[in-house]
Amino acid sequence: MTKIDKDIALVSGPPKDINTTQKIATLIGMSGLLILVLAAFNVNFPNKGVWLTIALSAIAGGIILYSKGAYGSKQEGIKNDGVWFKSISSRGFWGWIAGIAMTGFYIVLYFFPALLGLHPDGENTGVIALFDPLSKALSGNAASQWFVYGTLYTVAILAFGIKFMWKYRHNKYERLRTFSVMFFQTGFAFIIPELMARLNSDSFSLPYYDLKNVWPLNYYNFEQYRVDQMISAGNVGLGLLIFGVLSILVITPILTYKYGKRWYCSWVCGCGGLAETAGDPFRQLSDKSTWAWKMERWMVHSVVVFVVIMTTAVVSTYLGYDDQKYWLTKGTFLLGVVALLTILIGLLFIFRRDELKKDAKIGAIGYFAIILAMIGIHYSTGNNIFMFEAETLRSTYGFLIGSVFSGVIGTGFYPILGNRAWCRFGCPMAAIMGMQQRFFSKFRITTNGGQCISCGNCSTYCEMGIDVKAYAQKGQNIVRSSCVGCGVCSAVCPRGVLKLENGEDAGDSRYDSDPITFGNDGIKVNF
Repeated sequence: MTKIDKDIALVSGPPKDINTTQKIATLIGMSGLLILVLAAFNVNFPNKGVWLTIALSAIAGGIILYSKGAYGSKQEGIKNDGVWFKSISSRGFWGWIAGIAMTGFYIVLYFFPALLGLHPDGENTGVIALFDPLSKALSGNAASQWFVYGTLYTVAILAFGIKFMWKYRHNKYERLRTFSVMFFQTGFAFIIPELMARLNSDSFSLPYYDLKNVWPLNYYNFEQYRVDQMISAGNVGLGLLIFGVLSILVITPILTYKYGKRWYCSWVCGCGGLAETAGDPFRQLSDKSTWAWKMERWMVHSVVVFVVIMTTAVVSTYLGYDDQKYWLTKGTFLLGVVALLTILIGLLFIFRRDELKKDAKIGAIGYFAIILAMIGIHYSTGNNIFMFEAETLRSTYGFLIGSVFSGVIGTGFYPILGNRAWCRFGCPMAAIMGMQQRFFSKFRITTNGGQCISCGNCSTYCEMGIDVKAYAQKGQNIVRSSCVGCGVCSAVCPRGVLKLENGEDAGDSRYDSDPITFGNDGIKVNF
C-alpha cells in the first residue's frame, strides 16, 4: 500500500534526498543518454534501430519513472517542492552546468552539425547515423541534424508532459492543455511533415514543415522557392499556400479574439510546449523587475518590425512594376503594406488610445515612421528596402532571431533566464497576438481580492514575469499582452483567487480602474 505524505506545513525545510524510485529512474535515463553520447563519439552500434529504440525508451522511461517517484505518493495540490533549495532550479552550480550543456548542444546543432556526424554528400556517422533507421522509416530519407533535434524535442515534450500532468493532476485545465501541446508536437510538427516528405518525387515537390507554425513564426514561408514549390505541387500545394494566408488574416485573429493568445502559446506552439513541460522547473526564474518588463516590450516589438520589413522585402523581390505582366505589382504591394499598417495603427489609436501608455504611443508612431521612411527611400532612390538585399535581411534575421535567440538563448538558457525568455523577449508571433489580446480580445484573468492572502505563489510561478499578486490584492482583472494563459498562477493559488475567463464584453469592463477590495464582502472602492 502506497504511503501518503500528509504534511501540510507551509514551511518544511530543505527538500529531502531523492528516493529509491528516483535513483533508479536517474540510472535508466542516464543510460539512454549515454548511448547517444557514445554515438556522438563515433561508437559504431551494430543494429542502430534497436539501439536508438533502447536509448529513447530509456530516456523517456527514466523521466516518467522519476515523476512517479517525485509525485506518486503526494497528495494532489500545490507542489513547490523546494525549488529555491535545489541547485539546478535556483541558478546554482548544477543550473549553470545544465545551461552551459544545453547551450553548447544548440551551438553545435545550429552551426557545427558535422561534429554530430552530418555528411550531406556521403553516409552519416556519429549520433546522426544512429537516427537514420527512424528517419528512413518515416520519410525515406537519411537523418539530418534537424531530424535528430525534432525527435529529441518530441520525446522531451511527451515525457516531461507526463511529468507535468502528474504534478498538476488536480487541475483539469493544466492536463488538457498539456495533452494538446503533446498532440500537436507529435502529429503536426513531427510525424506529418516527415510523411509529407514521402510524397515528393522527381515530378512532385512539396515543402514540408511544421504545419502549425504561422507567419511571422515561420518567416520563411513566403520566400520565392517555397511559393514556387507550392504552386507547382498542384491543388495540395495551393491549398497549403491558401491555408498559410488564411492563418494570418482570418484564423489567428478570430481565435485570439475569442480565447486570447493562449490558444496558440499554451495549447499548440512547440516552443511553448517545451517551455511548459521540460522548462517547468525553471518558471520561477523569470525576471519580475520593472526593467525587464520595459526591456521586454521594446525588444519583442522591435523583432516584429524587423520581421515585417524583412518579409516585405522578400515578397517584393519577386514582384515586378509592369501592371501588364503582373496582377500584383511591386508598387501595389508596398502601398498595400502601408495601407494595412495605417489602418491597424489608426484603429488602435481610435479605439484604445486611453489604454496606451505614453511610451507605447511613441513606439508605435516611431516604428510606423521608420517603415514609411524605408519604403519612401525605396521609391525615391530605387534602392532595396533598408538599403540591403532581401536575402541579406532574411539571413540576418534567420541567424540572429531564428537561431541565436530562439534556439541557443531561448532554450539553452532555461536554467538561467527562465523557461519563456524567447516568448517574452523575441517571439514576433507572441507579440502580434499579444497586442490583439491586450486591446481586442475577450480573454482576461479575473481576481477575487477579498480571498487573497498575499502568499505570492502566483507571481513567483508566472513564467512571463507578471506581478500577478499586485492585481490579485486589488481585485483587478489581469489583461496583459504578455500573458500566455498557462493558468499556473491559478493552479498554485491556495484560495481560488484567480480565474481564466473569456468574457462576453471585450470593451472597457476588462480593465478595472484599480479597485481595492475589503475583506470578503466584495465591496470595491475606486480611488
